[in-house]
Amino acid sequence: MIVFGWAVFLASRSLGQGLLLTLEEHIAHFLGTRGATTTMGNSCICRDDSGAEDSVDTQQPRAENSAVPTADTRSQPRDPVRPPRRGRGPHEPRRKKQNVDGLVLDTLAVIRTLVDNDQEPPYSMITLHEMAETDEGWLDVVQSLIRVIPLEDPLGPAVITLLLDECPLPTKDALQKLTEILNLNGEVACQDSGHPAKHRNTSAVLGCLAEKLAGPASIGLLSPGILEYLLQCLKLQSHPTVMLFALIALEKFAQTSENKLTISESSISNRLVTLESWADDPDYLKRQVGFCAQWSLDNLFLKEGRRLTYEKVDLSGITAMLNSNDVSEYLKISPHGLEARCDASSFESVRCTFCVDAGVWYYEVTVVTSGVMQIGWATRDSKFLNHEGYGIGDDEYSCAYDGCRQLIWYNARSKPHLHPCWKEGDTVGFLLDLNEKQMIFFLNGNQLPPEKQVFSSTVSGFFAAASFMSYQQCEFNFGAKPFKYPPSVKFSTFNDYAFLTAEEKIILPRHRRLALLKQVSIRENCCSLCCDEVADTQLKPCGHSDLCMDCALQLETCPLCRKEIVSRVRQISHIS
Repeated sequence: MIVFGWAVFLASRSLGQGLLLTLEEHIAHFLGTRGATTTMGNSCICRDDSGAEDSVDTQQPRAENSAVPTADTRSQPRDPVRPPRRGRGPHEPRRKKQNVDGLVLDTLAVIRTLVDNDQEPPYSMITLHEMAETDEGWLDVVQSLIRVIPLEDPLGPAVITLLLDECPLPTKDALQKLTEILNLNGEVACQDSGHPAKHRNTSAVLGCLAEKLAGPASIGLLSPGILEYLLQCLKLQSHPTVMLFALIALEKFAQTSENKLTISESSISNRLVTLESWADDPDYLKRQVGFCAQWSLDNLFLKEGRRLTYEKVDLSGITAMLNSNDVSEYLKISPHGLEARCDASSFESVRCTFCVDAGVWYYEVTVVTSGVMQIGWATRDSKFLNHEGYGIGDDEYSCAYDGCRQLIWYNARSKPHLHPCWKEGDTVGFLLDLNEKQMIFFLNGNQLPPEKQVFSSTVSGFFAAASFMSYQQCEFNFGAKPFKYPPSVKFSTFNDYAFLTAEEKIILPRHRRLALLKQVSIRENCCSLCCDEVADTQLKPCGHSDLCMDCALQLETCPLCRKEIVSRVRQISHIS
């Protein structure tokens, strides 16, 4: 699965994610609430009235900080093929141009309440999409995102990504006009230092465009002025959130090799060496900056003479960690294997290295960011698909706690819980009692009623697991250090019973892992998934035959054509 996963990673990066998804799919990316079809590898404010012409659903909450959960009443997961969104009919007039700032704030207010994929996209998003179909409208939307998204809203940057991903790709003329309007350079980065929201939002927009465009368009966007602007934002006098999103933008520009070389030649690594010391800072915003600086130094902007973090980190007391071989492709995992972060627009998931079949188990998570994450328990049968928004709690084999939207997730259905919204520094506890067949979730020691739904589908093989929306981060404690809020019942910890060899603990930077993959010799007739066994199995009815029987038995749909597998036939002539 490692080879297959990295092939997907390279292919998606080379394409620059240029294929546009539907509006509904982007909402699914943002929410991460859909069921599953494929399996990961197993090892384990006040605002102006928008003057809407069409009537707006009066049941939609409009307050910016509204977080009223909506229970999902579906009896089964949604089919991955979604019906088209309701737009203008063939005889309907185009909606009148609305107040763009009001529409952006409307979207920010309502987005945290969208918990059911059967819900219509909010009116504000549909209207913004229509406006962005022209160069003038697209420029209006981008400028509004920079102007009005507030600094303090934990979902602000993610909504920027969501809206820009949903809008049509900008034309070359629109990009040129945007750079002229922004007129970015190092001096601009020093202006309005007391109002960091503008610079944070500008960097978030640039990062999203860099990821969305890639290739020559991304190279053209990274003008000397924009590079100077982003580098100036990394200086210590900048607000930490400005530094964070400037660094993320530079990471995304570096997905194109020519941009990566240009950024590296700016001596960015010298600045990052200073910032990586913040990786353990008690200020959770600085901690994010430190995490991303260290990740960039290890994976992108290497500094001559600096030892990579995995070569010097102390792992002697850690026996259970997040599984770097069982993770969707864009999730960042720390070298000690206990902290994870997502800066992609997809819904990234990971399981830990240790599973349990009996007894009572407990682990804790420290919330570093307070946005959407679904954290809890999953099994070997749990199925995740990051680009479609499938995550923990979105199938019958996993259950998850969502502290941002105040929901419990199981089988792509949600129900509200009574805990307040989590915030940076909060501790979430996860108790799994396999004797009584129940899961209990805690927030800072306060427990919720037990959850038992998942045990109707599975009773063993549970892993700690989590899924992350854009710009979210948390740290896991599997027992390597004392728990902050240990439950009153007797329990076991992963760290007391798990075992990892020194080699299994190593989380290689991406360039080191790719170098190792290039050294692997693969036979011509090997399985296209595991690359170990002979491809001796034909799938029916599609007829594809590039798999071994072991891999074929783990699939429900053909990985090449996505047709449902009815039967698997071993081709005797291929057996030596």
